[in-house]
This record gives sequence, C-alpha cells and structure tokens, in this order.
Amino acid sequence: MSYSLNTTILNPLSKKDPKNAVILCHGYGGDGKDISILANYWRTYLPDTIFICPDAPEKCAVSQTGFQWFDLMNQTSDQILAKSLVAEIKLNNLIDEVKNKNNLQANQIAIGGFSQGCMLSLQTGIKRKDEINCIIGYSGRIISVEHLEKNINSKPGIFLLHGDKDQVVPITALLEAKEFFSKNNYEISSKILENCEHRIPTNGSSLGLKFLKKRLYK
Repeated sequence: MSYSLNTTILNPLSKKDPKNAVILCHGYGGDGKDISILANYWRTYLPDTIFICPDAPEKCAVSQTGFQWFDLMNQTSDQILAKSLVAEIKLNNLIDEVKNKNNLQANQIAIGGFSQGCMLSLQTGIKRKDEINCIIGYSGRIISVEHLEKNINSKPGIFLLHGDKDQVVPITALLEAKEFFSKNNYEISSKILENCEHRIPTNGSSLGLKFLKKRLYK
C-alpha cells in the first residue's frame, strides 16, 4: 500500500485489519524512519494499530539526508505560517488516504509528532472538520495562536509533553499551548519532562503509549 508521501508503515502485529491508525510526523531534518522507532516500541502494546510515519514533503534546508514540513531558516512568522499551510494540505491528504485505504473513521485516527511534526499536527488536527480521536505532541508549539483561534473546527483530545531543559523549543511553548487549549475548552493533558532536552526520553514514550492506549482501546 502506498501513500502520497513516502511513508514508513508498521502494520498491526495482530495481522488483522487495523482497528485504528497513528500517524507520526518527524521533526525538522528527520524522516519517517526516525519517528518509526517510537512507533515500533508502541506497536507491541497496540497490536491492532497501523502506524504511518511519513517523510515530510521537502528536503531539509540544513540537512542533505533529512526532510522538513516547512522551512524554518531566516523566515518571518508570517512566512512560516504560510509555508505551514501548504504542509497542512499534504498532511490532510495523507490522513484522508489512511482513512479510506484502511476503512477507518476519523475518530479511529490519532496524529502527532516531534518538534516541527508536533507543530503541524496541532494545526492540522484542530482545523479538521471531521474530528480525529486525539493529538499527541512532543517538544512543539502552536505555529500561530491568532490563526488557530480563528480556525477551530474540532476538539480532539490533546496530550503535550516537553522537556524542561529544551533549548530548541523553550518550555514556554508548552505553557502557551496549554493556556490556549484550556481557554478554548479542550480536553488537554500535559507533562513537563524533568532534566530533558529536545528529545523524547523513555518515560516520555511510555506516557505517550498510555495516552494512546486509553484513547484508542476504550
């Protein structure tokens, strides 16, 4: 099975048709294989889930081998938003493909990711009119609070995790996102990971697994 984005696919360990799907978006300069390491850990405990780990659509400006969802180098906030909207269209197309090719409903799909992948997942998931099940995000932020506030279309469950020592995306980004979602009456959970820089530690992946299992295996 192929998708519009080059994708690392981890089929359900149960060998059955998937009961749900998790789409994971990598960070700036990474690729689908990077984030599939997280999916490979989770799939042992989510045996009926298909994991979709796409490569972002653009070659990364600062990496010969990695990809980017949108350019971050020497861009104004307006330029970043404009480019993220292009990436959002491509992620939405992928979500629709995952739904249709696996006979799933929107509420059987979770999306999320790390850093830039988290940013895009938040923007895309909140703006979709068919409400997905949930969003899980590591070390990200809201790309544009003003834009998102004007384009809220659904309210999936949200779990955000962030390292307290993150020097790439400061911890204040988590606090700002939490305030935004709380103000707009979302079911929002968050976790500050102690002594953690810009990465997903073992306890972070375990907490993410617990969240997904609760949401997708009710």
